[in-house]
Amino acid sequence: NPKQRRMSDLPAEVVADILSRLPVKTLLRFRCVSKPWCALIDSPDFIKSHLKRSIETMNNLSLILRDCYLCSVDFESLDNAVELDYPLKTEDCGTEVLGSCNGLLCLSNSEEDIVLWNPSTRKHRKLPVTAIEFPRGFAICQFIVYGFGHDVVNDDYKLVRMVQFYGKDDDSFDSEVKVYNLKSNSWRRIQDFPYYLLHKRANGMLVSGALHWVVTRKPESDTANLIAGFDLGVEEYRLVPQPEYSDKKFHMNLGVLGANLSILCNYYSVRVDIWVMKEYGVKESWTKLFSVAQPSVIRSFEYVRPITYSKSGREVLLEQDGERLLWYDLKKNSVKNVRIRGMPDLLSPEICLGSLVRLGGDGRSDAKQQQAQEKRKKKKNRKKRDDFLSKGFKLVL
Repeated sequence: NPKQRRMSDLPAEVVADILSRLPVKTLLRFRCVSKPWCALIDSPDFIKSHLKRSIETMNNLSLILRDCYLCSVDFESLDNAVELDYPLKTEDCGTEVLGSCNGLLCLSNSEEDIVLWNPSTRKHRKLPVTAIEFPRGFAICQFIVYGFGHDVVNDDYKLVRMVQFYGKDDDSFDSEVKVYNLKSNSWRRIQDFPYYLLHKRANGMLVSGALHWVVTRKPESDTANLIAGFDLGVEEYRLVPQPEYSDKKFHMNLGVLGANLSILCNYYSVRVDIWVMKEYGVKESWTKLFSVAQPSVIRSFEYVRPITYSKSGREVLLEQDGERLLWYDLKKNSVKNVRIRGMPDLLSPEICLGSLVRLGGDGRSDAKQQQAQEKRKKKKNRKKRDDFLSKGFKLVL
């Protein structure tokens, strides 16, 4: 039928627009359709436009849950937890998610065992090991925290490692901060962190191109909580303004809700207040989004943590005490349980976006690595064949 048009008749930009709306699994299959499609799907511009659309529409989202192993749940349905096959998987159950950004997960089993992994494309890169340098006079490494994110200024992915040292005899403390750049595949030391980190296992919260931690100026317990940010682009530290609290006696944690920084104020046995910073860096833009009280909203809890908004924006997904997921209705101020088949006992949920983002800064180094691997494989196979043939000739002779 002459009226029927084939995809090949459509302008290239129309094809690109149609394809950018599809999930990653489909696109990976479509790479085999033709060389032009493969080149288009692999191009840095297409990868960026697909990522941008996924972020805007909240499509291609999954929830990564961590118990003994990592599981994935489709965010659209939230019905079934599927155990993942990931680079650092061991029987020791130790893998931790250090951060999630643009479809890349940063996974760790130990300080020496860290990888960046794209669950959608199943590509990963193991990070080089970097030693911890103890400052003079400090023998105790108090704790290590990380932060992972995208440096928009240099279009690079960075992992920040902060090590905090504590003096044995007094309240002195010191730090060592190193930054890993994906483009150069290397670590380098930067200026020490001038604040005292408060939470042992709290990795940096990524908002507006900066990582954030709850800190104080000194280790003493009566000093005020501050929010310190590290700008991934210019690599500078800064303090972020906080809202005016009516009651200041609470335990503070940070989160990310939508694309905004959030503060979790936990008034133990009473309630948790969730504040959201609508405009980054502007004190006046802090808004108390909601409060979860006990026993009126939830009968009893240690803590609740907001994970993300629903697609409609009318509900917020909450994690309660690391063992339950709840939908919180912002209008009705009520909760309902989320039941997922195969859901692990411990959750530690992370939002992961399905993306084509490559583990090379310009999107080409993955292909180069693959070509090099294939060359080495062919060389190895050739050597095996030659050895086999030479042995065969010896046997004949």
